[in-house]
Amino acid sequence: MRHTHGSIEVVCGSMFSGKTDELIRRLIRATIAKQKVQVFKPAIDIRYAVEKVTSHAGSKFDAIPIEKATEILNKLDEDTTVVGIDEAQFFDPEVVPVARELASRGIRVIAAGLDTDFRGEPFGPMPILMSIAEDVDKLHAICMVCGGEASRTQRLVNGKPANYDDPVVIVGASEMYEARCREHHEVPRGK
Repeated sequence: MRHTHGSIEVVCGSMFSGKTDELIRRLIRATIAKQKVQVFKPAIDIRYAVEKVTSHAGSKFDAIPIEKATEILNKLDEDTTVVGIDEAQFFDPEVVPVARELASRGIRVIAAGLDTDFRGEPFGPMPILMSIAEDVDKLHAICMVCGGEASRTQRLVNGKPANYDDPVVIVGASEMYEARCREHHEVPRGK
């Protein structure tokens, strides 16, 4: 089933807020509606399965790992009507024109990702995707300190908050992350 017009939807929030579960829920609904779905994820995301998007809760959906956002256009099947993009914050800035191009072709684009990094600052292309989207849903987790609503991702290194100057993206590192509210989110400056 072809859509009459394309759109961009963004599902964002901190780690452990259910972003990938929500993405998968929308993709399953599109599949039930007999729409052709393709999902793309950054090749660096190998946490659970290389060719699947997998939530922390264990939900899974087949996905194509790619290095650069422009690969989406090259790997897109002609009859695809819904494109899912997981961990959108890790993609290069080209994910924005790619999403626009797909929407202009009448494709529904659903992008999920962290809206802020461990510092609490806008993450990668997410702010621009959010601003050009027709629909943005910001999900919240539960603060691991007070049990309140969490909107931040806390990176811990050896049990202590990561420093502001630490790298934003660390592939294969053994850091631990927690969801935190604004009050309990800590990012010390300097080493």
